[in-house]
Amino acid sequence: QVQVVESGGGLVQPGGSLRLSCAASRSIASINTMAWYRQAPGKERELVAHITSGGSTNYADSVKGRFTISRDNAKNTVNLQMNTLKPEDTAVYYCSAVYNNGRYWGQGTQVTVRS
Repeated sequence: QVQVVESGGGLVQPGGSLRLSCAASRSIASINTMAWYRQAPGKERELVAHITSGGSTNYADSVKGRFTISRDNAKNTVNLQMNTLKPEDTAVYYCSAVYNNGRYWGQGTQVTVRS
């Protein structure tokens, strides 16, 4: 099993930046894929970005060029740097880990973008 805990959410103005972190309970080098999802009120949860154990990344079209996902193997964390934030980025952001054919979720962290 893997436990993941998100941090770094908050309130930011449009055009601002936030950095989310996801701390894993085991070495992330052993975790196949780690990802960030988000869920806005009244909408389905959607993939924001993922990163594989080999370092390959993938992004939703809506965040390409603005968000960057990265791994810190020494700290067992995965980060999501979010720049040029828009009101439509407002959502609860969830960290997810795929390990041994299981998917594990964090509790989520709220990101609110408004003036």
